[in-house]
Amino acid sequence: MIERKNMGRVSPFLLVLLALGFSFATYNLLTLVIRYKTSGEGAGFSDPVIAMPQNVRKLGKSNLKYHVALTATDAPYSQWQCRIMYYWYKKMKDAPGSDMGKFTRVLHSGKADNLMDEIPTFIVDPLPEGLDRGYIVLNRPWAFVQWLEKATIEEDYILMAEPDHIFVNPLPNLSHGDNPAAFPFFYIKPTDHESVVRKYYPKDKGPVTDVDPIGNSPVIIKKTLLEEISPTWVNVSLRMKDDPETDKAFGWVLEMYAYAVASALHGVRHILRKDFMIQPPWDLEVGKTFIIHYTYGCDYDLTGKLTYGKIGEWRFDKRSYLRGPPPRNLSLPPPGVPESVVCTFPLLREVFSKMPLSHLLLCMQVRLVKSVNEATANIPGWEPAESNN
Repeated sequence: MIERKNMGRVSPFLLVLLALGFSFATYNLLTLVIRYKTSGEGAGFSDPVIAMPQNVRKLGKSNLKYHVALTATDAPYSQWQCRIMYYWYKKMKDAPGSDMGKFTRVLHSGKADNLMDEIPTFIVDPLPEGLDRGYIVLNRPWAFVQWLEKATIEEDYILMAEPDHIFVNPLPNLSHGDNPAAFPFFYIKPTDHESVVRKYYPKDKGPVTDVDPIGNSPVIIKKTLLEEISPTWVNVSLRMKDDPETDKAFGWVLEMYAYAVASALHGVRHILRKDFMIQPPWDLEVGKTFIIHYTYGCDYDLTGKLTYGKIGEWRFDKRSYLRGPPPRNLSLPPPGVPESVVCTFPLLREVFSKMPLSHLLLCMQVRLVKSVNEATANIPGWEPAESNN
């Protein structure tokens, strides 16, 4: 009887081997699904929390409200994006899982505009004329300095956001105490520009790797930390813009580097969250991410093929609407994506593993355009400009 019982019992060693084999097969499948993301920019299926400061994993969720701060100008191009962004803020604010508090559009045009009654707004001054050297983004850090000094902000945390952000899932407070949360940009590479970075972050401060690969947005940060960092952020931005070598090296992302350097100078390290934001057309799914950042143009031919760098037969590009809002009911991408496909694929869903890359790209565009269309359909007084471009 003892021998027969032993014969029917599965060896623990065999069970371990089977478990390892299954894990290895699952890993290989996931690798095949996400291999196309060579840049590391997208959310993917890997652990969304990377480069996490020591012991942060043990802290859990902070459960503290944050104030949504959106810096903007009074240009029509900025205004229509702010209106869409504010629509989605209101929709997500009280959803389960959201830690959103109040909202402020920090308007750095120095004067009121026609959205004052629609969007909570705090007016600040732009930089003195000529100081931005035509790089209007330099007004952003200066706007935060003024707002933090003069406004009454109830929340202990701040989300620094931008007009071209759409909230697609309720956003919790991803930061933890003195460790803000930020999105890692694949094109912010301090170590690739060490000689330039060292002009502002000297060797005695620490290694260049202390400068996080981020910009100021999206970032969720403790208010007291932002109050410390912001004046340094202004000074570093202006110094960088005044230096020809730095200006050439960093170009249109100079202000982003300035925030990263200013944070490092104050000894602040960020929790890097790849799931903070997605950027079509490069990212293929919404999933459990929180923000769509529609900064890139999305161009396709009528077969659904991406034609990036070339104006497509179908396109959505915010720069097509420089003079005023886009029309309501924008056309959806070309046919080819099943209507049953919602851009929130669960892990290992069979249809996802079999879906062509072009269909995944188009699915993302469907989600983006539908989000824009929902907002414009529900915002009162949405009047597209007669002439754009």
